[in-house]
Amino acid sequence: MKAVVTVVGKDKVGILAKVSTVCAKENANVVEVTQSVLSEYFAMVMLIDIQDIKVKLSTLKEEISKELPDMKIHVMHENIFNSMHEI
Repeated sequence: MKAVVTVVGKDKVGILAKVSTVCAKENANVVEVTQSVLSEYFAMVMLIDIQDIKVKLSTLKEEISKELPDMKIHVMHENIFNSMHEI
C-alpha cells in the first residue's frame, strides 16, 4: 500500500529532509522521490510505503504542514491518485 506526497512552494534548505523525517517518525518508508527547482520554486513528488504507518494520512499531512507551513502539501492514497489520473 502506497501514498503520494506532493510539496510545492518557494525553495529553501531542508524541504526534503523535513518531509522525510516526518515520514520516518510515522513509519512511512520513502520509496521514490522526484524534485525540481524552477527559478525560486520547488516541486516534489514522493511515493511512500504506508503498509506500517502509525497515523492516518490526514494526520501525516498535518504533521508535514506544521514543518513546512508556507508550502502547499498534498498526501493521498495511491488508489485515489491513480483514479484521478485515468482517462
